Amino acid sequence: MYHNSTQRKHWTFPSAVDLQRLRGQANSRARVRGTSQAHLRDIFTVEPHEELIICKYYEKKLVDFCNAFKPTMPKSVLGTACMYFKRFYLNNSVMEHRPRIIMLTCAFLACKVDEFNVSSVQFVGNLPESPAAQEKILEQILEHELLLIQQLNFHLIIHNPYRPFEGYLIDLKTRYPLLDNPEMLRKTADDFLTRVALTDAFLLFTPSIIALTAILSSASRASLNMESYLLECLSLKDSLETMAHLLDGMKRLKILVSKYEFARSEDVASIEKKLEKCHSGEVMANSKKRKGYEDDDYISKKPKTEEEDWSDDDLVDSL
Repeated sequence: MYHNSTQRKHWTFPSAVDLQRLRGQANSRARVRGTSQAHLRDIFTVEPHEELIICKYYEKKLVDFCNAFKPTMPKSVLGTACMYFKRFYLNNSVMEHRPRIIMLTCAFLACKVDEFNVSSVQFVGNLPESPAAQEKILEQILEHELLLIQQLNFHLIIHNPYRPFEGYLIDLKTRYPLLDNPEMLRKTADDFLTRVALTDAFLLFTPSIIALTAILSSASRASLNMESYLLECLSLKDSLETMAHLLDGMKRLKILVSKYEFARSEDVASIEKKLEKCHSGEVMANSKKRKGYEDDDYISKKPKTEEEDWSDDDLVDSL
């Protein structure tokens, strides 16, 4: 269950400020490593906000890759891959690790962890490159897989919002007769969850809150009032404080999704030019010598979750 998981203990953060701090520290560490040699000081110049732009760009690429994957990839694999990618770049820099390879490694590892049975040849067969290039990319994926697992601190089980989302739909069908056809909410809610995967919501909110927000957001767009479902079916009428806390969390999540902006192509092109210098053969070779798998300085944090004191968490997750 989520409330006893490493995801809650180590990878759910109180606020976006914590994420900004960690990303800033990762950027600073990469700059220090890069500038330890005088002739590299003008190369490691990617700013923290530029790293965020690149990560946004490849997160969208990751979602597109998973959605277009053949055979059809379960949503849980997509969510797990996105979470791996976000976790990795909380403590690492795009200056030191090529985001496209990390992106593909996240998807590859997510297929294994979520038991989506595809071979390595099938996996890279979904890439647009030639067979020879696909084989080279597969070598790079396998080379980075151990690094990814290490940087995830071996916390590989991801609690996605898709399972509680299905639970809420079942609950609506069985205990909420006021809604004739709960399935009508699915399409819009699925779109909402896809947008959520692009934001930092998975690092800030519990899966159950994300799922419930998707349901209520879909209902709102269909001009349906679901307040009675919260009060009666989720038994929140006896705890107005909990109800207010829940509504506030969902409101903040909806604002986070509504304010999300895609990376602009012109910004990405400019930053990619900087990254090409960082990823040149000589620089990457020196980077590997400086930072091996065994001497990484990352130590997992144990932040409190924003829902740590919620009295209704067990209730909403039990669905």
